[in-house]
Amino acid sequence: MKENLLIALEVVLPLFFCMALGYGLRGIRLVDEPSLKVMNKLCFKVFLPILLFRNIYTTDLKEAFDVKLIGFSLAALLIWFLVLLLIVPRIEKENPRRGVLIQGMFRSNYALFGLPVATTLCGEGNIGATSLLLGIVIPFYNVLAVITLEIFRGGKPDLKKILLGIIKNPLIIASVLGIIFYALKIQLPKPVDKTVLDLSRVATPLSLVVLGGYFTFSSIAAYRKQLALGVIGKLVVCPLVVLPFAAAMGFRSEAMVALMIMFGAPIAVSSFTMAQEMDGDGDLAAQLVIFSTFFSILTIFLLVFILKTLQLL
Repeated sequence: MKENLLIALEVVLPLFFCMALGYGLRGIRLVDEPSLKVMNKLCFKVFLPILLFRNIYTTDLKEAFDVKLIGFSLAALLIWFLVLLLIVPRIEKENPRRGVLIQGMFRSNYALFGLPVATTLCGEGNIGATSLLLGIVIPFYNVLAVITLEIFRGGKPDLKKILLGIIKNPLIIASVLGIIFYALKIQLPKPVDKTVLDLSRVATPLSLVVLGGYFTFSSIAAYRKQLALGVIGKLVVCPLVVLPFAAAMGFRSEAMVALMIMFGAPIAVSSFTMAQEMDGDGDLAAQLVIFSTFFSILTIFLLVFILKTLQLL
């Protein structure tokens, strides 16, 4: 039990330290809102796409290609997304908040949270299933996120505008390029690959620092209902609904680890960046990421403990 709690702490605490740095920098006025917006744009249009491209480009999809796992994951994600699309607008009346809440409750911090947790639980050489889903699920997350945020930008949903938003989205472009490079076995020259690696390492800490800079305690009361809905929906309801079906379908060990991460991890940091760039409620998106990351220390610990007790991990 103690070991499982330490696993969660080792993964989650570094995220909080980066966000605390951003909050502190804003507090001592080394950064302000205009500079945060510029850094946020850089993350969205440059560093996060590079990180995403490299994650997909370097993922060995052949290592653990499991049609059943892929099919279940995508089907469960799509069904959950459609359920949210029906329920959330009935609870929340403001469009910028609707899009952010829906995105938050289906979009997990898979890339930043998944691989470290899977490596810790399964071992360095046994994370094929997690890597497989990484290359497939992240582009799917991005497509659904763009659709969601475009729908709730205001006014009547425009199919042409939604499709254009998907095509022009830097994260979608990066995903497609990563798949093309992987499929065609295109090898980047070593100097280029090293540059891509170095730039990809900027994405996570900078995104978290920017996120922390946007965080304000004064707005927590204004978002009390939305925060409760988003955090409970993502960390509690989603895994409690999906994982029993996964167990009934026969998923165990590494495959169950991959599904636990996909449906039980905290809200993706990039959801905040995308919300900012696509006219969503950025303050709500930032706080959803922060609070879901904080409470995931407890929920991931409980998920690991329960699944190990039931001999599903």
